Amino acid sequence: MNFILALTVVFFLMFILWLISIPIKNVSIVDAFWGMGFVVVNATYFILESHIYTRNIIILILVSIWGIRLSAYLFKRNYGKPEDFRYQEFRRHYGEDRYWWFSFFQVFILQGSLIMIVSLPLFGIHGETTSNELNSIDYIALLCWCIGFLFESVGDYQLTKFKKNPTNKGAILKTGLWRYTRHPNYFGDATVWFSFGLFSIASGGYWHIVGALAMIYLIINISGVAMLEKSLQKTKPKYKEYVKSTNAFIPWFPKK
Repeated sequence: MNFILALTVVFFLMFILWLISIPIKNVSIVDAFWGMGFVVVNATYFILESHIYTRNIIILILVSIWGIRLSAYLFKRNYGKPEDFRYQEFRRHYGEDRYWWFSFFQVFILQGSLIMIVSLPLFGIHGETTSNELNSIDYIALLCWCIGFLFESVGDYQLTKFKKNPTNKGAILKTGLWRYTRHPNYFGDATVWFSFGLFSIASGGYWHIVGALAMIYLIINISGVAMLEKSLQKTKPKYKEYVKSTNAFIPWFPKK
């Protein structure tokens, strides 16, 4: 029942976003909602639980910090800019006269469904936790979350600062965390979700980790690393040198 209620809330918010996207002809607004979608789902699970334990509170705090930061970052990055090129391609492909309703299913319902699938560890944590006791897996998960959040937030900050400098136009960021991995922000995001999977295991929610695994797969193979690598290889000739010296995902010292 809690899952159905959370699903209803998310789809209602997606419906509202879809209505907003029609007059402004910009479905990119859904991207900024991605992080907040998990905050909403997690808060719904938290509120609906009859008993609140230490792990529930920890997850409420961690998911809120992660989701609010991500949505704020994406909102600030995308504000005032035209619709993302991916959605523009879809709009041209399907035609302006029908994309307004087609986008409801292709973009908003799809992302709402992904939020519900990926957030399964949160469903497991809140549903399976039955005491205030934390175990060793909880502490390992908390350490993973801290590492992941550090890589994601600092990586985003360093990239934003780099892009703001006009002298860096066309250049490759190779300093800071970007010296050790070509995608520190994606590595951080995946590590954060790995930590939520561990929290779910710690609570006794074993099968729910499929959500965290789905998120990690999406980040590496679909919408994150793979897609960006393909784009950068085409648009930045110097990127190939960077590829030879720096790991794509897991941080490590650069090769000579």
